[in-house]
Amino acid sequence: MGANNGKQYGSEGKGSSSISSDVSSSTDHTPTKAPKNAATSEDSDLSMRTLSTPSPALIMPPCSSPLSPALVNGRGSSTSSSSITGETVAMVHPPPGSLPQSHAPRDQQTPVDRLPDHVFLQIFSHLPTNQLCRCARVCRRWYNLAWDPRLWKTIRLTGDLLNADRSLRVLTRRLCQDTPNVCLMLETVVVSGCRRLTDRGLHTVAQCCPELRRLEVAGCYNVSNEAVFEVVSRCPNLEHLDVSGCSKVTCISLTREVSLKLSPMHGQQISIRYLDMTDCFALEDEGLHTIAANCTQLTHLYLRRCVRLTDEALRYLVIYCPSVRELSVSDCRFVSDFGLREIAKLEGRLRYLSVAHCGRITDVGVRYVAKYCSRLRYLNARGCEGLTDHGLEHLAKSCPKLKSLDIGKCPLVSDAGLELLALNCFNLKRLSLKSCESITGRGLQVVAANCFDLQLLNVQDCDVSLEALRFVKRHCKRCVIEHTNPAFF
Repeated sequence: MGANNGKQYGSEGKGSSSISSDVSSSTDHTPTKAPKNAATSEDSDLSMRTLSTPSPALIMPPCSSPLSPALVNGRGSSTSSSSITGETVAMVHPPPGSLPQSHAPRDQQTPVDRLPDHVFLQIFSHLPTNQLCRCARVCRRWYNLAWDPRLWKTIRLTGDLLNADRSLRVLTRRLCQDTPNVCLMLETVVVSGCRRLTDRGLHTVAQCCPELRRLEVAGCYNVSNEAVFEVVSRCPNLEHLDVSGCSKVTCISLTREVSLKLSPMHGQQISIRYLDMTDCFALEDEGLHTIAANCTQLTHLYLRRCVRLTDEALRYLVIYCPSVRELSVSDCRFVSDFGLREIAKLEGRLRYLSVAHCGRITDVGVRYVAKYCSRLRYLNARGCEGLTDHGLEHLAKSCPKLKSLDIGKCPLVSDAGLELLALNCFNLKRLSLKSCESITGRGLQVVAANCFDLQLLNVQDCDVSLEALRFVKRHCKRCVIEHTNPAFF
């Protein structure tokens, strides 16, 4: 078996010993900066979704391989790295003969050597891309297992210093060996935070990954419209697109060449359902008009801090995308009650809405949403200073299934509105009242006595007594209370 593995490995490595990728150890010792919206979004406090980022526990120490050959096979051979223009890179195709054999006589094998292939594949399936490439350098057996097509449905790269363009080019080239020019197995590409990613890297993805379903390039501010257009044109199955923090992206559309080929009866080709354009500061109403007209299947849309958008953009959105379930326009300062009137036309389909820090929104807009969107589950109205108890009354009477509500920094909300909410919305699990100056212990006690499933309560900077906090804790035993009362613990 060892001889066969050596033959197979030699044929694959022939002529390719100089091919390197920037799936590098430089990413291991460079702290990865999270996209801005992940850390500072007003939606993050009460969001009930989890981030799909790799666990920090999987990140290896600097310049170390995931499992040293000396530990795995009892040999003293070590993995090697090459330095190109000051960057440490991992070899995708090590030179033939440079890897140790993995099959020693059984009495000399370590417990790791005796594991069957399917167990190795299960372990490898949990590794991020850079570590999987390192595993391929341990021995011939690991090389063959690490490049099993079943492990390459996802490429995940991170790091400010990472040469993402080269990494994508070399990885896709290796994955295209069995199916020339295309990676039929690759469905997800995540290169968030790779600031050196450019249009060239996305062109590689567009040309080689026709089955792509998910693309995340958050924080890659060198990416432009042209590359995004090519990806959505060449990847008809793309459903999830995250371009948050890509300040040059102002639109999502098909390339001109593809648009000209489509007949009027052909229908829409872009199948994106999830689109995150948080911090795309240059996005304007006309850009969102084009997006809505081309991405009619949208169900999740996040436009946090797209500060140039107005109510007119929301009118376009509702016309073309009637299936939107989750929408965030937080910090879009030009959105007003007229915009909420348009959003209310989504009716029972809308489940999640964030209008945090939209200072032009008042009870009037909230009344529209409450009246027509009765199946609303999540509402973030933090910093909407025009919201009063009347707005809460509309929510209480029309949205009984509300589970998460953030009305922090709404100074006109008082115990009266909070009591109406508690008496009607029994399913509340998360409630933020941070910096609500008119809220006292009386309102909190009514909430605790009626909302037994409460899991998170934020009353920081509120005038709430110690007795009220203890009352909440007694009645809502699973509730985590965020407060600023040093006497309560």
